[in-house]
Amino acid sequence: MNAALIAAKYAAVGRITIRRHLAYIADFLMRTVFLVFILYIFTQLWQATFRGEGELVIAGYSFKQLVWYLILTESMTMACPSLCTRIEEEVKSGDVGYKLTKPISYIGLHYMGYVSEIAVRFAVNLAVGSLLGWLVLGPPGFGAGWAVFFLLAVFGFSVNFFLNLLLALCAFWVEETRGLEFVYHKLLFTIGGMLMPLEMFPELLQKICVWLPFQAVLYFPAKAAVQYESSSVPQMLAIQMLWLVVLGLAAVLVYRRGVKKLHVNGG
Repeated sequence: MNAALIAAKYAAVGRITIRRHLAYIADFLMRTVFLVFILYIFTQLWQATFRGEGELVIAGYSFKQLVWYLILTESMTMACPSLCTRIEEEVKSGDVGYKLTKPISYIGLHYMGYVSEIAVRFAVNLAVGSLLGWLVLGPPGFGAGWAVFFLLAVFGFSVNFFLNLLLALCAFWVEETRGLEFVYHKLLFTIGGMLMPLEMFPELLQKICVWLPFQAVLYFPAKAAVQYESSSVPQMLAIQMLWLVVLGLAAVLVYRRGVKKLHVNGG
């Protein structure tokens, strides 16, 4: 199949997803209000923590750096749609059978829909979060960290996609996957570094997190932005790309086995 034709198909999926998502303005507003509320709570918590410790820096992070770190991780987290819910509903309704017959990769179809929706959500979240941070704390002063952040965020979103996809594809066997998604989100919130940088964890837990893929989703982009070090960026990118290859191959394997066993209910 012509490469240009394939690219045009994926581009069409992206455009349709963005247009559909832009139609729900109320949903945008609700997420924006929730984001501001969450950031306000975390700002107050960390302010009380720094005041209680009587320190200007904790685990190498100042109060300003920590709040900006949270703005970035929260903006990324709230930008990600629920892939498990989407594929689970496709299996239950039988719509998965229709999508499997399309002349486009099932995984590629969901990836384009996923990143297109994230592009809209992330832009809004980051704009609102950055405005709040700028008004409360002043400009972040990331410098080159901004460019590195966006680069690592792209790979981080992709790693997150394949981690979610592995869980979502379990719907081909068990149908109900939201419990798995719930557990994954809690791991991402904690040892994935969403709530706090990994440097604040006990040393043993830090050593364990190094071998897990969760750090590649949120921690790497936010860390690179608030504490930019050019020497650490290649290593972060290498780890992200390694996990992309491993998780991508695992997702393809699970998908192929799942399609063979799939029993469509209804549709």
